[in-house]
Amino acid sequence: MRTSYHLKVLFRTLVGGHHFCSRSQAMKAAGKQLPKIYVTRRIPPDGIKILQQSGSCEIEQWDSDDPVPRSELLKKVAGIQGLYCLLTEKIDKEVLDAAGPSLKVISTMSVGYDHLSLDDIKKRGIRVGFTPDVLTEAVAELTVALLLATSRRLIEAVDEARSGGWGTWKPLWMCGSGITGSTVGILGLGRIGEAIINRLKPFGVKKILYNDIAPRHELAAKISAEFVSLLELARQSDFLLVCCALTPDTHGVCNKQLFSNMKSNAIFINTSRGAVVNQEDLYQALVSKQIAAAGLDVTVPEPLPINHPLFKLKNCVILPHIASATVETRNAMAALAANNLLAGLKGDAMPKEVPLS
Repeated sequence: MRTSYHLKVLFRTLVGGHHFCSRSQAMKAAGKQLPKIYVTRRIPPDGIKILQQSGSCEIEQWDSDDPVPRSELLKKVAGIQGLYCLLTEKIDKEVLDAAGPSLKVISTMSVGYDHLSLDDIKKRGIRVGFTPDVLTEAVAELTVALLLATSRRLIEAVDEARSGGWGTWKPLWMCGSGITGSTVGILGLGRIGEAIINRLKPFGVKKILYNDIAPRHELAAKISAEFVSLLELARQSDFLLVCCALTPDTHGVCNKQLFSNMKSNAIFINTSRGAVVNQEDLYQALVSKQIAAAGLDVTVPEPLPINHPLFKLKNCVILPHIASATVETRNAMAALAANNLLAGLKGDAMPKEVPLS
């Protein structure tokens, strides 16, 4: 039975491979040139599998876990019809010029697209796909984990236990802040903010506040959140969670003015984009104990140099941008980016397309 099973699997694999090759060969025989796409990184298996099994494109890939060098990117995009990229690639006028007029579709394996020069892309009539929604749950989970690690001083406690700082029991040693009865503030209320609040409510949060470019009445009513000004968000929040997109309006919005209005026992958490925060102002707020602590999954630059002053602070927990880092989520992102690209090449509606009109 076991041998028979393996033979069947082998047969299906061979047949599937033959079908893929036959389709590609048939298109070439008919004089149809397969569109060329360039994949800028080694991506999760679900994504590359979709591209390969489609049989509808010629794939070239930078087969490494590290970002493609800029010089290599500029060389390889020449004459392509589709580009599959990540946040690490700045797709600007230089890249678009190198690609030439053949480029029709850009698909980024990310929710954010601030690495794409949208004005230049729009002028050339290039369509853009992105990967929202599929990472909502993973980011929400990580945000709550980072909040708990920061507020309950978990990293600091592990260091104390390992280094011999763990002595006799002391009433106030390693005490942090609890979530029960607290006021949680969300900067940028969207799907991720909603998912975070749904996970925090069982902890006994007393009040939920939010600030956004405009009130989100329907969503806010759903999670019992109150819209307040950015200043009031800073003043009232025990935990201030940054979930907003990076835009010209949000660039550096978490600055000295914000931190100076926060409570001295407040915890600041950022899992959105590093550039939303003025890191020098945050450092000063932490050093002077203007706020109690900060937890960051994103920084500027990334990776943050190991000698950066923020790493020297016990009241700052820094993670290496892992909010979406579950196997399931990364595969889902890779698959969605692949499907966006294929749909764009065919001229079909993308599952998730950035509106450029």
